[in-house]
Amino acid sequence: MRTAFLAPLALCAHLLLPGAAQAQAAKYELDPDHTTVAFLVDHIGYAKVLGLFRSVRGSYSFDEATATLSNVRIEVETNSVFSNQRKRDDHLKGPDFLNSSQFPRMVFTASSAKRTSDRQFEITGQLELLGKSQPLTLQATWNKSAESPLGGPLRKPYVMGVSARGSFKRSAYGMNYAVANGWVGDEVPLIIEFEAVRQ
Repeated sequence: MRTAFLAPLALCAHLLLPGAAQAQAAKYELDPDHTTVAFLVDHIGYAKVLGLFRSVRGSYSFDEATATLSNVRIEVETNSVFSNQRKRDDHLKGPDFLNSSQFPRMVFTASSAKRTSDRQFEITGQLELLGKSQPLTLQATWNKSAESPLGGPLRKPYVMGVSARGSFKRSAYGMNYAVANGWVGDEVPLIIEFEAVRQ
């Protein structure tokens, strides 16, 4: 009788141990064919230039049962910047902006996230750019998780879709070109859309 009573208690204690909530966390990898990291930058107050990065990879861990997000890492190849104008893109890759030859990657990392509603998350981490690391917070929406209808006959991948937004100041990373005269905006809004495949 004593053993029968203690067994459920032992199971409960095990479930409450640190890390137990993460036991079902699965690793997800960003699908490069369905990932967009884009940005907007003000141009002399007339309009905003829309650009994006053509080469992005990343991963994270997510426990769907508890909506626990962890181990976020997104890497952007700065040399892959594209704004639909070659001369401007060459300038963006140069020392006035991304300095791609010296700093080939821009990296966002976050160890955890705060769930603010059913499908909304606040992800506060660090953005490493131009050799400097500064705090960056992304507001993310968990759009959908489901088996993809686009998989092959033997295996249909399980896919999670996310939309995220955030912003940072260029000057915080020493990217001061045309900030003082207002020709190029200091604030850089980020637009992140991706599908990630459960491994």
